[in-house]
Amino acid sequence: MAGHSAWKNIKHRKAAVDKKRGKIWSKCSRAIIVAARLGGGDPHFNPSLRIAVDLARAANMPRDTIEKAIKKGTGEGGAEHYEPARYEGYAPGGVALIVECLISNANKAAADIRVIFDKNGGKIGVPGSVAFGFQQKAQIIVEGGSEDAIMEACLEAGIEDMHGDGETFQVLGPPNNLIALRTAIESRGFTVDSAEIVWIPLQTVDVSPDTLAEVERIVDALEDHDDVQKVYTNIA
Repeated sequence: MAGHSAWKNIKHRKAAVDKKRGKIWSKCSRAIIVAARLGGGDPHFNPSLRIAVDLARAANMPRDTIEKAIKKGTGEGGAEHYEPARYEGYAPGGVALIVECLISNANKAAADIRVIFDKNGGKIGVPGSVAFGFQQKAQIIVEGGSEDAIMEACLEAGIEDMHGDGETFQVLGPPNNLIALRTAIESRGFTVDSAEIVWIPLQTVDVSPDTLAEVERIVDALEDHDDVQKVYTNIA
């Protein structure tokens, strides 16, 4: 489930991304276009663009496609206009969902998202009905290294929490510290797999296998929509 914050689902999420590469590239392009439009086309001076470009590279998006998206955002390569939007609601079993989008038509997007909720046993909510149960965090996924060494590297950069299995580590911190955390990790020679701002649930819920299958179905349907960038749940 893309965007799912639970540590044990990170590797599952990466596998799902590989299966949807073409659609992922389209979503990456939108993120780059919006970041370049809002903050300029130089990743060195636009942290949001740097994050978007890094995620595109992690998805193996071709360099020329990335450059075209940046030009579209700065107005050099045609007109494509998207705005960020967030939808909140519940999946079967009362599981909370946050759906982050980049949209070109607000009315169409809202109607489409509502239909997906309704058809898959969910219920869309009003703004704020779910978000109060989550916090935004900087998340760095690190491949390799030792937990103690990564923790030491991140202490002065504002690390708040860390999880790992000995091979892959999830580093969490304040959203504004994303670049500092990534820089601190890379400066020690560790490999960063991804670096992004995510929604982390304040409390998680356990669900039965049947309910989990229903939640995965609605998440997959949401992720398949072109406007949807990420879906977050509070499943443990």
